[in-house]
Amino acid sequence: MLQLYVDHDFLSPYAMAAFVALTEKGLPFTVLTRNLDGGEQFEPGYSAQSLTSRVPMLVDGDFHLSESSAIIEYLEDAYPDTARVLPSDLQARARARQLQAWLRSDLLPLRDARTTATVFGFKAAEPLSPAAQAAADKLVSVAEAVVPADGGNLFGDWCVADAELALLLRRLTQDELPLRLAAYADIQWQRPSFAAWRARQPR
Repeated sequence: MLQLYVDHDFLSPYAMAAFVALTEKGLPFTVLTRNLDGGEQFEPGYSAQSLTSRVPMLVDGDFHLSESSAIIEYLEDAYPDTARVLPSDLQARARARQLQAWLRSDLLPLRDARTTATVFGFKAAEPLSPAAQAAADKLVSVAEAVVPADGGNLFGDWCVADAELALLLRRLTQDELPLRLAAYADIQWQRPSFAAWRARQPR
């Protein structure tokens, strides 16, 4: 049985990405939590296994792996007979990885202004600062370039980059998004794997 360590309040976008990938692949797994506010990720046993003292961390037998992008790629290679969560086409897969890397490394003013606590409805959306608005404009520009005109999945078949892009888009309100992108994000939000993550959040 695979194990996935996530944050105890189920707000980490990176833990969510790994959880969604496991769920979409149909792999049985158990969820364990670390209280990040309490510093549980720095406990010696956990830190030694994860190397980075972060969540998510996947446990597959004696193998321990942290960092969501590494976990997702490992699952694709280790369990090739399950549903894919990255495109099978080489160039589409490279583009998906490009988007994932960009979403993780850019747009910091927006991510700081609209945390996942806002995305998941635990905190009201505050007005955006000029820097956050500039990041939002960049996000919208890139999303308009990659989301198909019909609002379907990025690469035809669903992939985890759809989930990660949708989560970033939902940092913006419906009024702040073009209708096509708002509809795309809403469709992704309704996937059962997303719903399963939200169902675990403490209320």
